[in-house]
Amino acid sequence: MQKKGSNNRLHGIASRSRISTLMLSMFAATASLYVAGRLWQDAQNRVYLTKELDRLTGQGQSAISVDDTLKIIACREQQKKLAAVEMELVAARQKGFASKYLSEMNGTPPKKRLLVVIGILTGAALKKMEDQKGIIARFVIGRSPSRGDSLDRGIDIENKQTKDFVILEDHVEAPEEIPMKTKTFFAHAAEKWDAEFYAKVNDDVYLNIDALANTLAVHLDKPRVYIGCMKSGEVFSEKSHKWYEPDWWKFGDGKTYFRHASGEMFVISQALAKFISINRSILRTYSHDDVSAGSWFIGLDVKHVDDRKFCCSSWSTGAICAGV
Repeated sequence: MQKKGSNNRLHGIASRSRISTLMLSMFAATASLYVAGRLWQDAQNRVYLTKELDRLTGQGQSAISVDDTLKIIACREQQKKLAAVEMELVAARQKGFASKYLSEMNGTPPKKRLLVVIGILTGAALKKMEDQKGIIARFVIGRSPSRGDSLDRGIDIENKQTKDFVILEDHVEAPEEIPMKTKTFFAHAAEKWDAEFYAKVNDDVYLNIDALANTLAVHLDKPRVYIGCMKSGEVFSEKSHKWYEPDWWKFGDGKTYFRHASGEMFVISQALAKFISINRSILRTYSHDDVSAGSWFIGLDVKHVDDRKFCCSSWSTGAICAGV
């Protein structure tokens, strides 16, 4: 019995030995193919480089080193990448995202950029204000829930006469839709006008245009800026409350809003307006437009400017706005 067991063990050892030998042979064969392939590739590269050197020498040029030739090849690859980038820039210019410096380099002088686009304001001197001060002001309005009714027709008739409306065709007017209206306005304004800043103003606010222009001029060096009367406040979870917030639970146990500009009036720079335009479909809105706007910028590298001249609750010397 012992001899038979020994024979079985010897047979098993021999079998494992044969398997190991077979695996080593397969590995060696694979490695040989890989090395051979690399050697063939290197040989092809050498043939190419040799032909390039012969061609350059035959044209009367001094022979260059292999390193220099490799640099030439690398430069050609970079040229291909640059060509691809130029194509992307052309597409960007067509979509309105090109820098004004690119237009200057192409020999096309850019149109003078406006200082600010404001919604909402009406008046007879709008064109003069646009030409002399670089300020565009428009009354922003959506469409009636009963589209095409007398309200819509009245707005269309008035706009033909005064041309002082921005009509948001895809927006339906309703008190609960004001945050969406604010978002749609900024997106529309960024696409329609090239301005340094874009401002949202309630229709019950008196605005000092000269004071606004002087204040914004101070912030022209800030690429991403959010200006207003910054505040915070309690988040109300009771449905019966006037300022009820359905998403109250998102603001933590303290139920306090993050810092944001008062909704009576605030200003954002062009980069932020374009950010809204590009991402409008995924930007969340809350019950209030000022909280909604603040939420869009809280995760970005944005300069928040708390300027008390934007607090419209009362009028004072040098103030920019005041409630009517």
